[in-house]
Amino acid sequence: MKKNYQLALLSAFLLWLAWPPIPFTALILLVALVPLLQAAENIIQSKEKKKGRLIWRIAIICFFIWNTTCIYWVFNSLNAVMPAWLAIIIAQIPFCLGAVLMTLAFWLYYRLRLITSKIWSYAGLICFWIGYEYLHQTWDLAFPWMNLGNGFAEAHYLIQWYEYTGVYGGTLWVLLCNIFVFETLLAIKSKSTKTQQIKLQISTAALVLIPILCSILIYVNYEEKANPANIVAVQPNIDPYEKFGKLSASDQVAKLIKLSESIGQTNTEFFIWPETAISRGTEERSFRGDENFIQIQKFLKNYKNGNLVTGIESFAIYDTAITATARYDSRSNIYYDVFNAAVLIENSAKLQFYHKSKLVPGVEQTPFSNSMAFLKPAFAAFGGSSGSYGKQSEPSVFYSQSGIGLAPVICYESIWGEYVADYIKKDAQFIAIITNDGWWGNTSGKDQHLQYAKLRAIETRRWVARSANTGISAFIDQRGTIIQRTKWWMPSVLKQDINLNAEITFYVKHGDYIAKAGTAGSALFALFLMIGIFKFRL
Repeated sequence: MKKNYQLALLSAFLLWLAWPPIPFTALILLVALVPLLQAAENIIQSKEKKKGRLIWRIAIICFFIWNTTCIYWVFNSLNAVMPAWLAIIIAQIPFCLGAVLMTLAFWLYYRLRLITSKIWSYAGLICFWIGYEYLHQTWDLAFPWMNLGNGFAEAHYLIQWYEYTGVYGGTLWVLLCNIFVFETLLAIKSKSTKTQQIKLQISTAALVLIPILCSILIYVNYEEKANPANIVAVQPNIDPYEKFGKLSASDQVAKLIKLSESIGQTNTEFFIWPETAISRGTEERSFRGDENFIQIQKFLKNYKNGNLVTGIESFAIYDTAITATARYDSRSNIYYDVFNAAVLIENSAKLQFYHKSKLVPGVEQTPFSNSMAFLKPAFAAFGGSSGSYGKQSEPSVFYSQSGIGLAPVICYESIWGEYVADYIKKDAQFIAIITNDGWWGNTSGKDQHLQYAKLRAIETRRWVARSANTGISAFIDQRGTIIQRTKWWMPSVLKQDINLNAEITFYVKHGDYIAKAGTAGSALFALFLMIGIFKFRL
C-alpha cells in the first residue's frame, strides 16, 4: 500500500509542476495522472478489503496537495486580515472542495469498474470529471480555477484549437492522453501481443501529437485583419488595503488621470482603469454630479474620440426590495444594492454601467445564502461585503461614440470562457479585463490570473487589454501572445494599437458544448451505477 501512496504523491507533484505559471512544463499534464491510475489499478487488482476506501484515500491525498500547492495564495489574502489559525480554517473551503469533487469522480470510476468493462469505466471517468468541472463553474461555490484545460494557459501555442473547443477541449485531451499512456504502459508490462502494443503506441502518439501540430500550424499561419484602435491600460499601483480608507477617491482619480495623460494620444479610443478605480460608493443616477465624473470629463475633452472604462464601487436605491440582493436601511427606510461595477464615460452626459455577474463566493456573495448566512462575518474578512453584491444576469457590451464594442470583464469573470463568449455574441470587438489582484500579494495567483486571460483571447480571437491595480497589466493579441506587460507593484501605463475583430469563432457560437455533453454523460453513468448497485444488492 505504501507504493500506492507514493504513486499518488508523484501525480500530485507532476500536476503541480505542469501548472501555470511554471513555464515550459504544461505537456506534463498529459501523463501526470498516470501514476494515480496505476495506484488505483494496483488496489483494484489486489486482495485488499474495502478497496473503495483505499481508492478514496490515495485520490484525496493527490488532489488536495495539488490544489493546495497551486492556490495557496488564497490563504495569503485571508491571513492579511485575520489571525493565521482562522485563515487556515477558512482556506480549507477552496482547498478541499475541489479536491473532494475530483476524488469523487475518481471513486465513481472505481465503482464502474466493479460492474462494467474498463473501456466504459474510462468513459465514465471522463464524463464524471468534466461533469465536476462544469458543476464547479455553475453553482454558488463556483471556483473553476483548477479546470484541467486551464493548465495550458502558459503554453498557449499548444492549444490554438481552443477557438473550437474552449478549455473543456483541453480537459478532454488531458484525460484521454493519460488513459492511453497508462494503457500503453500496461500493455508493455503485461507482454501483450506486438500488434496490440503497436496499435496502442500509434494511437497514443497520434492523440498527443496531432493536436500539438494542428495548434502550431494555426499559430504560425494565423493573421489578424487590420482594424486598428489605440488603447491605453493604466496600473496606478494603489495598495488595496489603503484605497478604501487612507487615500481619498479623488486623489486616486487624479493619479489615474496623470498616468493616462502621460501616454495618451489624440487618437486614443479607450483608456482602461482597473477594478474599483473609483473606490468611493457612488449612487449611479446622481453620478454625473460627482466630483470624480466632472474631473474625468475635463480630462477626456483633450481626446476627441476618447472613452474611459473604469471599475467603480456603485449603488442603486429602491423604494422596495425589487432584487433578491437588495438590503434594507432602517434609518432612511430605503432598499439599496451595492455593485462591483464598470462604467463607460465619454465626451457627453451618456453613461453605460455594467454590474459584475460572476461574483466571488464569500467575498461578494453569500453561497446558498438562506442556509449559510451564519458564515457572513467570516466571509467578510476577504475584503468584500458581508452581504451579497447586486449583479446582472447576463453580460452587456459597452459601445463608444464611434461604434466600437468592448467587453467589460471584471476580475474573476475572466475565468469563464462561455460567459466571455456571450459578450462577443453581442458584438464586442475586444476584451477589457479590469482587476485588483493586490489582495493576494506577490504570489503565483496574480500570474495565473494573467495567463488565463490568454485563453479568452484564443477562444474568441479578440485582443485583451488588461488593467490591474497593482499588476500585472498587459496587452494580449488574438493568438494569446502577451505583447506588452507591466511589472508587479509598480505604477505603470501601457499603450497599444490593437486590431478589432468582428468575426465569431466556433467556440463563441456553440459555447461549452463539451462540458454539457460530459455532464449529460455523467448523469447517465450515475444512473447506470445506481441500477447496477441495486441489482448487486438484490
